[in-house]
Amino acid sequence: MTPTLDVFVAGAREFLRSVSAAPRNDSVASSPTKSRYALFSGSTEEEIVAATRYQRAAYDAGFGWITGPVEDGGAGLPPKYEKAFAATEREFTIPSKGPLSVSLGMVAPTLAQFGTDEAKSRWLRGLRRADFVGCQLFSEPAAGSDLAAVRTKAVPDAEGDGWVLTGQKVWTSGAHYSDIGIALTRTSDGPRHRNLTAFVVDMHAPGVEVRPLRQMTGAADFNEVFLTEVRVPDSCRLGEVGQGWSVAIAMLMHERGAIGGSASGGSGLFRMGDLAEWINAQGRQDDPAVIDAYARVYSGVTAAKAMRARGDANLKVNGVPGPEMSLGKLALTANLQTLSDLVSVVLGPKLVADTDEPQAFAWSEFVLSVPGMRIGGGTDEIHRNTVAERSLGLPKDKLPRA
Repeated sequence: MTPTLDVFVAGAREFLRSVSAAPRNDSVASSPTKSRYALFSGSTEEEIVAATRYQRAAYDAGFGWITGPVEDGGAGLPPKYEKAFAATEREFTIPSKGPLSVSLGMVAPTLAQFGTDEAKSRWLRGLRRADFVGCQLFSEPAAGSDLAAVRTKAVPDAEGDGWVLTGQKVWTSGAHYSDIGIALTRTSDGPRHRNLTAFVVDMHAPGVEVRPLRQMTGAADFNEVFLTEVRVPDSCRLGEVGQGWSVAIAMLMHERGAIGGSASGGSGLFRMGDLAEWINAQGRQDDPAVIDAYARVYSGVTAAKAMRARGDANLKVNGVPGPEMSLGKLALTANLQTLSDLVSVVLGPKLVADTDEPQAFAWSEFVLSVPGMRIGGGTDEIHRNTVAERSLGLPKDKLPRA
């Protein structure tokens, strides 16, 4: 029997009290010791452990996969219950779920959509409970924005009941603590987009090697992954042979949906009341340039919320995210840039010189990280093409002849 929303929220609040140290009180102004704001900060071992522990507790209490089918381990409730739980979560101090964002936001829904019964039985419930963590094995040194150009090969094994994968992947978030990865591979020399197949790869299998990539910020959240004759059973194939591009597009739409949620405040950086408190604490609340910059951030976040609502409505009707999710990613990069502009106007020279003043130099890494978001999760140019061609129906660009 489906509980009323009030009963559900009351249960959620009781659960969150049991796992949270205290009600949330982490605004910029009330956190004078915060020394770092960053987009690509990497996840520490402690943060990974805390995230998985929290997700397991939430799942066991019935809040780990609220809208998922009951037969697959979900609670089977409507989307409004998930939104209500997310709103209630924001009232409490809980561990960051950043270390599980790819696993829960991309890998799990893609596996649920395309996985065989055997693969789903083996991995899906564990992903949702954080018994397993997943990553995305898509990008390669010569195949980033042009994802269809991947060179990692998958060939049938000698027994005929599996595949052997060989190749290199790069910029894989969280590969160093992941248990499985969804890999896009080339399975034939046939026509472009029809020669690809996706697989679930055991990241602990022989032949899998993960090497961290050190960023200029000092963190190492990304990795390159080498696959050397890695054996994968056919039951871990996602979709039909040669239909990997459809799997890739679906996973990218899930990715854009997950990323786009941050544009409307989901990341925590866009809590406008907190930003206003911080501006007041800096004594810059009467500066016309600051007021204008703040208004731009406020307007962008408000617009992103409206776009997110439209995307969620489409998801409710179609069951899978559509190309409009690219708008969420574009909104995120635009809002991050306006927030970077606001921070720069408020702080001025304090942004580039560490004077031990709270909430000043702490923002420098964030400002340096913003341009990277125009590349991560698909470049802005790719997303604009997606919106133009798949949402607006505009013709594709014609490449000039040599």
